[in-house]
Amino acid sequence: MATTLITGASSGIGRELSKQFAAGGDDIVITARSESELNNLADEVRRAWHVNAMVIVCDLAQPHAADKLHEELVTRSIVVDNLVNNAGFGALGKFAELSPDRQTEMLMVNVVSLTRLTRLLLPSMLERGHGGVLNVGSIAAYQAGPNMCVYYASKAYVLSFTDALHEELRGTGLHVTCLEPGPTSTGFGDDSGMSSLPIFQSQAMSAENVAKAGYKAYRNNTDVVIPGWKNRALQTSAGFLPRFVTRKITAKIHGS
Repeated sequence: MATTLITGASSGIGRELSKQFAAGGDDIVITARSESELNNLADEVRRAWHVNAMVIVCDLAQPHAADKLHEELVTRSIVVDNLVNNAGFGALGKFAELSPDRQTEMLMVNVVSLTRLTRLLLPSMLERGHGGVLNVGSIAAYQAGPNMCVYYASKAYVLSFTDALHEELRGTGLHVTCLEPGPTSTGFGDDSGMSSLPIFQSQAMSAENVAKAGYKAYRNNTDVVIPGWKNRALQTSAGFLPRFVTRKITAKIHGS
């Protein structure tokens, strides 16, 4: 039986991905900041699918958080087969006006902890020759994002990193996938300030459907998956437009 670690598992896409892996027969290790939400999810998973569900409270915005999480796994003798880097957040607003601490924390969660946790867990996966990494990015990766510039840049990193890792690990038996959702009905919209935007209100997919698409793509070792035909159409059209046009469109979407 495999064990899957899911970060940012207390709500939204992370919560639904936890259910997908548990339904597939994996034991799960779920981590986030909210202990009560994690415990509720763990109880639900145990009852529904009769797998082990282990809780580790961790704030990946903090320095050395990935190392501490890895140390806790070692202390508990937990061997992780599949890593799901789902934790992430955004913030709507002009770069010069948003809190510098908030934007640094965003990079810690979206980029630094994702990268370091992958590096810490990958060697043992390679030794065993199975498992892999599912990174949750965003269709924001495909263009610059005025008024959310750090978030968009962080997701461009996630896509590039995952795409390269997929190629590096070809033939090893490991799966590497980047899940690139568009607007999704989760707490992300309220937390980032985007839930009031028309595109979020009209095009948001359910977290369950996004998670199902990501789980299926990961099991098939698909390199990149964009759930929803509207999101795929947006990404395709962005590829045909000059960058100065896409950034102006994005700026308008974000209210400037």
